[in-house]
Amino acid sequence: MTELQTLPHQSSPISSRKADHIDLCATGDVGFRAKTTLFEGVELVHDALPELVVDDIDMSIELLGKKLRVPLVIAAMTGGTERARGINRELARIAEERGYGFGLGSQRAILKGEPRETYMVRDVAPTTLVLGNIGGVQAKSLETAKVLELVEAVGADALCVHLNPAQETVQPGGDRDFVGVVGALERLVAELPVPVVAKETGCGIGPRTAKKLAKAGVRHVDVSGAGGTSWVAVETARAAGQERSLGVTLREWGVPTAASVLITREARPRFKSIIATGGVASGIDVAKALALGAHAAGIARPVLQALHSGGRDGALAFLDQVESELRAVMLLVGARDVRALRRVPTLLSPDLERWAALASSARKK
Repeated sequence: MTELQTLPHQSSPISSRKADHIDLCATGDVGFRAKTTLFEGVELVHDALPELVVDDIDMSIELLGKKLRVPLVIAAMTGGTERARGINRELARIAEERGYGFGLGSQRAILKGEPRETYMVRDVAPTTLVLGNIGGVQAKSLETAKVLELVEAVGADALCVHLNPAQETVQPGGDRDFVGVVGALERLVAELPVPVVAKETGCGIGPRTAKKLAKAGVRHVDVSGAGGTSWVAVETARAAGQERSLGVTLREWGVPTAASVLITREARPRFKSIIATGGVASGIDVAKALALGAHAAGIARPVLQALHSGGRDGALAFLDQVESELRAVMLLVGARDVRALRRVPTLLSPDLERWAALASSARKK
């Protein structure tokens, strides 16, 4: 049996939920329907005289202390089941081969007694930037030493603390008390020996959140904006009664990904790392995110879907296309490297201009 074949799911509630999440994200209707990332509202200016050799274009970056060949992270998705183990290991192996970063799904399952082996990828990705993951609500109730155990258990280079109040509000049995998460972030930033990344989960980061994060000492963010996977929609598909009704109402909730990048770019003090995830589905999206101010981009559900439908070869073909598109756009805007791409002029749609004005206004307060 190969790692990607489905093994029997464990029967614990959290394991069952993780299995549902995989199925829904791989094949379900869980994307935003009306709201977009607003990347379509970003126009990059063509340079007909780029004076570049395509093969000389340098897409490498440094992120969270590790060098990436391409400014791309296979973003957090799963863990906690045997099926998740196969997915994590295959995608981490690809990240190692291709020079990407790799994010694990929430490690809460380990706290609930699920095998940590479903998160173990270091043997197939020894040099990869690996991001651990724990929820903000869980982090506030854990001593720093316990959080560090989760980091060390998977050999993570950094820890994502995910923020997901919209998802939890709809999730059957989800968390309802979000007091103390800011304090937990401040504590972990000060006490953990690895970088802490504040990560949303599909609803984006607005000006108030960015300000709170910066004040708490957070210097790395993953915006995970609206326009891609709606985790509210994921949980709505699993919910019933009032929670399901609430999920239908809140399905389109959130700050679009492009707007979240603009907002976090304007934060003071500046964030050292901005990762743009949430509906990033092409190399053109990656280029636009970087031009808006992101340092890297993350792709989650499209990679999972490519893996699900075409196996390893399908995932590699999808990622080849992303890289090809990014390199082509860099040529066509005259950007020799990622630093130059982050300085190219952009034209913004009226919707994005309004978000940019909000970000600028919030910065001055």
